[in-house]
Amino acid sequence: MSDTRIDRVETVLLDVPLRRPHRFARTGMDAQSVLLVFIRTAGGVTGVGEGVVPGGPWWGGESVETMQLVIERFIAPLLVGRTVDDIAGIQRDVDNVMAANLYAKAAVEVALHDAWARCLDVPVHTLLGGLARRSVPVTWALGTEPAPVVIEEALAKIDAGLHHSFKLKMGAQDPADDVARICSVAEKLAGVAGVRVDINARWDLLTSLTHLPRLAEAGIELIEQPVPGAEFEALAEINRALPIPVMADESLRTPSDALRLARLRAADVFSLKTTKSGGLRATRAIAEVAAAAGIPCHGGTSIESPIGTAASLHLACAAPAVTWGSELFGPLLMREELLTTPLRYADGELHLPDGPGLGVELDPDAVRAWTRK
Repeated sequence: MSDTRIDRVETVLLDVPLRRPHRFARTGMDAQSVLLVFIRTAGGVTGVGEGVVPGGPWWGGESVETMQLVIERFIAPLLVGRTVDDIAGIQRDVDNVMAANLYAKAAVEVALHDAWARCLDVPVHTLLGGLARRSVPVTWALGTEPAPVVIEEALAKIDAGLHHSFKLKMGAQDPADDVARICSVAEKLAGVAGVRVDINARWDLLTSLTHLPRLAEAGIELIEQPVPGAEFEALAEINRALPIPVMADESLRTPSDALRLARLRAADVFSLKTTKSGGLRATRAIAEVAAAAGIPCHGGTSIESPIGTAASLHLACAAPAVTWGSELFGPLLMREELLTTPLRYADGELHLPDGPGLGVELDPDAVRAWTRK
């Protein structure tokens, strides 16, 4: 095995255009900003990780710009001279100098796993305990546009055989109007595809209890995070009131959050994201809490590029609890390919790549083309 000591940490900011604007409850974007983190060893091996947030700091308080700053100023100096397999020790020391900043920490932690796995000539999922599956179903996310627009997009995906379930964003308009919009979409897709909704924590308890039963009656199969992340008890009350599953996302960032949600039975499904939880190991711990509590998991997305998507895919394929599919569609939303060999989407699923580390290779020309000037 080559020398695994870290001799350099580099960051690069990209702005990758999207195929169409993507809208959330609070914001929208027509390009995704991505922070790439490269960890290079004295033996000539390079691992790569990704820092990315869905449309800016509105979701978790971080941005690619803040991630780049904290990595270069506070984290990188702690890495140089360490070995890439010293992940637990590095994480402990990073936590001692910097609280929170889980998205930035995730980018570094994934790069360490990629580098370590490449040094061993094994895939990242080997470092996570091996495979439970080799592919995961991918739900396509639709924005907050009017019903005819999202229906047209969904039907095109179905006709092409690309996706069999869809998630619609809510929370950007009056709740009654929003519900009517979703019900009209659900009616058009009934018997053809599954429909889920994500409110991105925009409603309060009363609004949720007033309007969500109608969505359940309309055939919506899952409700994601209707109330703010800190409102665990409200989420539990909503979960008890609804006959369909509630999924936790903004409420679930750490293994401690997972334990609290499980104790309260506040969610029937957990949305896992390596980005929001600080990396692969913490996300695996969340999945293990879920498995112990009998709660299925879903592979969520922060609209990652193929690098972050590959990392999340390795986690989803290594965690037995991920039985509720995924929405790892980020690369499909991006107009430009960043890899020399694209990730393989087929039959509504994303398939695990072969090869050491994350199993993917960045296209240097594409990275140069979209690097922020």
